[in-house]
Amino acid sequence: MNARKQRPTSVGGGATNRSATYTSLLPWQVRERRFAPVGLGRRGLNPDDVYAFLDRVAGDMAAVYAALAESRRENGRIKGALRRHQIDQTRARSERDDSQ
Repeated sequence: MNARKQRPTSVGGGATNRSATYTSLLPWQVRERRFAPVGLGRRGLNPDDVYAFLDRVAGDMAAVYAALAESRRENGRIKGALRRHQIDQTRARSERDDSQ
């Protein structure tokens, strides 16, 4: 299988309201997506196909942005905990040095 077509493994599962059988779109799927032309006498693409695809892309983008926001919140929590730990360690070290 082509490396760019491999589906990445998810980390943490992600918080989406989709069924377990739903698979998110990958960049190569968006790039290679083709739409059927409309019937004879009309020009362009079938609007229903295009709008359905755009809805799916928008849904995947919303899921990515939600996961990114959650990742940033968790990153902030971890940084805060690390700062508090470093402050506690600095205070403890200072108290040990003062008592000696």
